Amino acid sequence: MAEAFLTRWGPMPGRLERPGALQFTAYVALAAFVLWSFQGAGWSFSALVSGGPAMADFLSRAWPPSLERLPQLSKALVETFQMALAGTIIGIIVSLPLAVLAARGLTRQTPISRVFYTSSRLLIALFRTVPDLVWALVFVISVGLGPFAGTLAIAVDTIGFCGRFFAESMEDVEKGPSEALTAAGAGKFDTIFCAVVPAAMPSFITTSLFALEKATRSSVVLGLVGAGGIGIELKVAMDFFDYQLAMTIILMIFVLVLLVERLGTIARGRILEGSSR
Repeated sequence: MAEAFLTRWGPMPGRLERPGALQFTAYVALAAFVLWSFQGAGWSFSALVSGGPAMADFLSRAWPPSLERLPQLSKALVETFQMALAGTIIGIIVSLPLAVLAARGLTRQTPISRVFYTSSRLLIALFRTVPDLVWALVFVISVGLGPFAGTLAIAVDTIGFCGRFFAESMEDVEKGPSEALTAAGAGKFDTIFCAVVPAAMPSFITTSLFALEKATRSSVVLGLVGAGGIGIELKVAMDFFDYQLAMTIILMIFVLVLLVERLGTIARGRILEGSSR
């Protein structure tokens, strides 16, 4: 029977190896850590079940959506997308030279270049790790309420996001063309912008499209702290228990995010198709 199986289906898959004592202890510790995390998060099946009627009550009170303030909400939604687009463009422009400094092996190994490399890495890490909502609070204090604070927060968040992936894309580029230019006497600046950046450009574009999708979702939340956009409208509607208006805003946000993601998917498909030719 085993021979017939091997003849028809090929060799049988290998069995899982029996873990050693240290590995088994690590698995048990990992499982205990996961259970501890669920306990600390307050996970409760009873609360989940008991919250069902409250959710059903919210949905019944929120439907049908209210269309009374649709023109004002549409203006706020356009403002939300404007924040996302402007912040993403600013972040992409600033992140490109920062990524060049943060990419390993692109610049000459001198004490000054090492300082720039370390500083740019730390700056990108700072921008990436601090949540955009915190940046929004900082900029609301700095420049006041409104979409400008949200745009700055999105720009900083985009610098952290794109700076990291831009740097990794340039590090992964094939070294042959840049080495050929260097052997021909080209300088570092010429090598980077004539060989490395063009080769990494498809990755730059796809990363930028992902950043725009991310910024569109983030711009909605930033409005909750007064950084402009439709988020403040959603907060006011929820505070006044105007659930029908809140449902309208939620559906408008859903359509905007879905549209941006769909357009981004189409653009990425075109770019990947063009780069593979």
